[in-house]
Amino acid sequence: MPGKHKVTGVKPMFGNQRSHSLRATRKKWETNLQNKRVYVPELDRHVRVMITAGELRTIDKIGLIAFLKQRGISINTLL
Repeated sequence: MPGKHKVTGVKPMFGNQRSHSLRATRKKWETNLQNKRVYVPELDRHVRVMITAGELRTIDKIGLIAFLKQRGISINTLL
């Protein structure tokens, strides 16, 4: 997954992997993106989203519409 994700805004993290001798090699930590079908009661339908596992917990708590409103994204980008 290159670059920044359009819905969540998450990017991969970069850093150094250190061996026992403290030799540094570059390492990339990928994001934990999941493909999920989320039910939206306001639309009375399911919507497919690709989100991180942490944001899935937020959507379970406040709902998809409120989550997208916090991010400044309209629901039409997912339909």
